[in-house]
Amino acid sequence: MSHIPAEYPTNLHARAGWPYFAGNFTDMYKTRNLPNTRVEVADALRGIAVIGIILFHSVEHFNIFPTEPAVHTLACDKLVSDVLAWLLSGKMYGIFAMLFGLSFFIMNDNQQQMGRSFSGRFAWRMFLLLCFGMVNMALYDGDILMVYAFVGLILIPISYLPSKAVWVIIVLLAIQPVEIYRLLSGWDMDTDKLWGLADYMGDVHMKGSFWENTWCNIRWGFIFVVKYYIYSGRLTQILCLFILGMQLGRQRFFYNEGRNLHYWHIILCVSAVMAAVLTIVDLGKLAVWLTPIRNFFILFLIVSLVVSCWYAFTGFRKTLHHLCIFGRMSLTNYFLQSILGSFIFCGFGLSCYHWVGTTYAVLIGVGMIAVMYTFCWFWFRNHTRGPLEGLWRKLTWI
Repeated sequence: MSHIPAEYPTNLHARAGWPYFAGNFTDMYKTRNLPNTRVEVADALRGIAVIGIILFHSVEHFNIFPTEPAVHTLACDKLVSDVLAWLLSGKMYGIFAMLFGLSFFIMNDNQQQMGRSFSGRFAWRMFLLLCFGMVNMALYDGDILMVYAFVGLILIPISYLPSKAVWVIIVLLAIQPVEIYRLLSGWDMDTDKLWGLADYMGDVHMKGSFWENTWCNIRWGFIFVVKYYIYSGRLTQILCLFILGMQLGRQRFFYNEGRNLHYWHIILCVSAVMAAVLTIVDLGKLAVWLTPIRNFFILFLIVSLVVSCWYAFTGFRKTLHHLCIFGRMSLTNYFLQSILGSFIFCGFGLSCYHWVGTTYAVLIGVGMIAVMYTFCWFWFRNHTRGPLEGLWRKLTWI
């Protein structure tokens, strides 16, 4: 059995265990030489994540929060805002992050199977993502691509670690160490400056020209995003979910193999219970720590439900196949939502921040999704990748 890599258990009983801890903390991870076929459920999840991002950005009027109520509102606006905040805010970007880690694993593992290192190529790929993010930031000040580009580089050294060490890192990050430190030390961010910056940027979005918006986004957007992600616990979770996505790729958890569905069912039940408990109880002073953890459980409630139903029900799988093309063009759609959303809601465009309340804004988001889905459908009739996805791939392997 000497030809089998150390990372792959030769004992059949050991293979059935989850998660499988192989080697020790000093061993390097080695590919298991298993084929990495396309993970269609990941495409569907990516499509759900992009749709959720568009809808919640619409709820927030693309980061415009006027002090005066909109002209056209509905009595259900507050309910719609609360429900979508619980379901989408802090979860959709997390699904995106986890699938980012999964994609890294697939590309890295494929290169390992050919005897090549992917580290340098991935660093170049992250530089390209940073460039994409800078362009998108000029359009919308809530861009996440630049953060992903910087944080993604940490996957390079972690990808060499064995599974046991990786799981330890995931657990340490999942318990929100920064938030625990904040609770124990009493340290907190100067939120007056943070929200003051948000007010300033929102004022530019409402009253400024296109070029004034562009300069404001470039000058302050990335600074605000990073500070807000630290304040909200998202920065720790992004790194955690990147690494977790990579590790779930190693364990082949998104394939219907072995007892994977059984474990997804367990995750579904645990996530549902924990999300309900952390939603119902008053978190009090612990909210700074437990709110990100609650978001984590809601995220996995969504993911485990989709994966379980995908493999269990043919009808569900056929329905979600329509979202796969949306997910396969996630980068392009992310750019399109920035272009369309900024034009619709900002003052240099249609100024809908002033005209519509939450429910109408969500309907506008649904309209944006319909337009983008139509574009995806026509595009994939003659192409195998989205326009920006194809460009990113070509530049990655240039």
